[in-house]
Amino acid sequence: MAGRDRVVHLLRQLERAACRCPAHSNTFHQGAGAATCTVRKTDYAFEMASSNIRYGEGVSREIGMDLQNLGARNVCVMTDKNLSRLPPVKAVLESLVKNRVQYKVYDKVRVEPTDTSFKDAIAFAKSGSFDVFVAVGGGSVIDTCKAANLYACHPDADFLDFVNAPVGKGKPVTGALRPLIAVPTTAGTGSETTGVAIFDFEPLKAKTGIASRAIRPTLGIVDPTHTLSMPERVAANSGFDVLCHALESYTALPYHQRSPCPPNPINRPAYQGSNPISDVWSRHALTMVAKYMKRAVRDPEDLEARSSMHLASVFAGIGFGNAGVHLCHGMSYPISGNVKTHLAKGYSVDHALVPHGLSVVLTSPAVFSFTAPMCPERHLEAAEILGADVRQVKREDAGALLADTLRRFLFELQVEDGLGALGYGPDDIPALVRGTLPQERVTKLSPRGHTEDDLSQLFAASMKLY
Repeated sequence: MAGRDRVVHLLRQLERAACRCPAHSNTFHQGAGAATCTVRKTDYAFEMASSNIRYGEGVSREIGMDLQNLGARNVCVMTDKNLSRLPPVKAVLESLVKNRVQYKVYDKVRVEPTDTSFKDAIAFAKSGSFDVFVAVGGGSVIDTCKAANLYACHPDADFLDFVNAPVGKGKPVTGALRPLIAVPTTAGTGSETTGVAIFDFEPLKAKTGIASRAIRPTLGIVDPTHTLSMPERVAANSGFDVLCHALESYTALPYHQRSPCPPNPINRPAYQGSNPISDVWSRHALTMVAKYMKRAVRDPEDLEARSSMHLASVFAGIGFGNAGVHLCHGMSYPISGNVKTHLAKGYSVDHALVPHGLSVVLTSPAVFSFTAPMCPERHLEAAEILGADVRQVKREDAGALLADTLRRFLFELQVEDGLGALGYGPDDIPALVRGTLPQERVTKLSPRGHTEDDLSQLFAASMKLY
């Protein structure tokens, strides 16, 4: 009897500890009879999926042995032109040679890939009869390699078959893929953990992507020494991606409020809404960002800070890879896709570029001010983790406090002063809104519903930050 009383006591403690805000109440229990979609409009379950992760200084040297263990006979190594000359790629190729692994290198990955650059990589993958794929680089490289693996294993598929609706057909991936080993060289995207591949869809001038657990890497080899090669601004923009991954997944619509309820488990999306397990990863990633990001940006030789941000990227990747992101990311896609002349500092590219992390973080003060009324406790907790004093703050002021905390964080890291500093103005807002509307895969996970007018106001508020 004492044991039963103890269990009841613990369950009641959990219930009291659960967030009471409207968007996250009842997160931990759904009651009997939930496990049928015939009587439900919203989902009743969530899944956790992630790549296997190996972390440690120098673990890249093991990749040749991994490929031997897989019985690899013909390996496709994907990277970009800049990285092909840097130590991370050199370390991987040396390990392949040492272990007598046959490989071919594709080094034409585009930073911030497009549908055109994806298709070029896919053509290379289809022509090579590869049995294993290896991606060495940031999110652009890893995402490109995921797409190449997917379409090489589905040679009859149309390119839009697996692309997220409403841009593409959003078909589920039913066939097996080849093993993919990801070796991330930036501390930001978390792509080594997720089943998501993002690209610019040039006809719409907006980003979209492919989201399926089937495309996630088999193994992520996270070697913190690789982050030492990141220039300062690359470290900053990558870190902003981690920051927003953590904030958005922690404040996303709870999984049991997401609709529709899938008729079959294969239809349950990779981005499911916040849940008790993703919350743990997202919250811890945010804590690491608060502690280490400024150090990692300001001192490229601070191995502890850069290593910790690399690990924070993994943690945030596991969190958002299952919970999803929402408005910051949904609005970022047209910001990147409509870029005109902005030349990003620290990036060796021959085209106008708004780095992904920068495009995401510039709207964050406006977005979290907007979403805070739905779950103020979570917004206050995030502000506190980032250094704000919340002791005398009212729940209704949670959004303003988190927005101010984010502005101060961005100012201290010398971030451009809003979308206006990237060449955007009020006349561009309609196009930015149009580019956001197709991003329903993420925008529908916002804890607060929104209209086109709301999006216009959020873009307007993001034109200037300080």
